[in-house]
Amino acid sequence: MTILVGYLPTPEGAAAVDAGLREGALRGERVIIVNSPRRGAPVDEHKIDDAAGAELLKRAREAGVDAEVRQPLHDDDLPETFEQLVRETGGSLIVIGLRHRSLVGKFILGSEAQRILMEASVPVLTVKAEL
Repeated sequence: MTILVGYLPTPEGAAAVDAGLREGALRGERVIIVNSPRRGAPVDEHKIDDAAGAELLKRAREAGVDAEVRQPLHDDDLPETFEQLVRETGGSLIVIGLRHRSLVGKFILGSEAQRILMEASVPVLTVKAEL
């Protein structure tokens, strides 16, 4: 089984990695850190480079967890990207970080996190960054 962790280089992403690595160590499961840039975007400030990926893998090793970093491209359907990874890897849990958004912001823009919560075929653990 595998734990999938949604990661962006933000405090919420760091909190998700921390929680995912704790879960991986607790369950004895492999962790895949998913940093999914949008297909066709000329610049994506959330895409991590090799050094950042290596740092995430170092943290996993220090936690005693077997891990890898994947950067699957997605169009406008990030929840489906996670669902494909669940099927492909035998995923048992998805871990994502949540950021505070106003009700109006959620209504107007929708929420990828909300869709992951509602549509995922496996349990989803959500975490918040410490204030």
